[in-house]
Amino acid sequence: MSNFENIRNVVFLEPECSFSEMAKDEFCRKYNLQCNSMALKTVKQIVEYVAQNSEDTLGVLPVENTLDGTVRESLDCLMKCQNPNVRIISEIVQPIEYCLLSKTTEFYSITGLIGTPRLFAKCQGFIDNELPRNLNIIETPSMLEAAFDLRNHNLTYASVGNRKIAENYMLNVLKENINDNKNNYTRYILIGDIETKPTGKDHTSIAFRTNNTPGALLEILKIFLENNINLTYISSRPSRIDPNEYIFIINFDGHIKNKDMLKVINDIKPKTSFLRYLGSYKRGEVE
Repeated sequence: MSNFENIRNVVFLEPECSFSEMAKDEFCRKYNLQCNSMALKTVKQIVEYVAQNSEDTLGVLPVENTLDGTVRESLDCLMKCQNPNVRIISEIVQPIEYCLLSKTTEFYSITGLIGTPRLFAKCQGFIDNELPRNLNIIETPSMLEAAFDLRNHNLTYASVGNRKIAENYMLNVLKENINDNKNNYTRYILIGDIETKPTGKDHTSIAFRTNNTPGALLEILKIFLENNINLTYISSRPSRIDPNEYIFIINFDGHIKNKDMLKVINDIKPKTSFLRYLGSYKRGEVE
């Protein structure tokens, strides 16, 4: 088991200046982490890297978006992690907001826009209502490349990006939160081998496979009901061992160090063929 003073590395999902990197920055501020950071290509690589270097490394994973739903790979990889001590230790809920970026500070001078077709679609209302009708559109593969491309154009061009890109590449934010849907949030988790303490505002996450008997899931859910424990999330997916068996992932209010919670886990265990504790952590709130 490690502690935050021992942490030397934090890994997150690439690319550079992504919302995942912004979440990494928020976790580092939250725990006053002064350490190296590294972007990895896949969720699986992040979990495996943390598992192999758990004494001094934490990982940041996206787990849920209000528009796109659950990022199943994150919880699946954590559930199958070879190091059982790697768990969820914290979570944040981050707004996904896009900005209009430019080398100029003059919003009304903009005549051209650089970005990805996907981001143009997310910001279509702003583009239609606040930018010129004869706007010159230039498409790029990513919002980072859009920022790079600004260097090849004059001051009348802008790009669609986020605050991290503006910060790293010394661009001006002409307009904030230009995306049409203002209810776009992503929940990120911090994983590692650190023991958390109860705060009174905690979630606990577990994964389990029920015995293949009638009413097996109902019996487990009744244990939560009988102990007056609030379930906040439940999902299922094929177990990949038997097509007729499913893995269930449940979040519920409370911390594993609470005696009542530990009793519930112990009551559930005999009714499962597989059970994994995924972590107890303070509930994330909108940043």
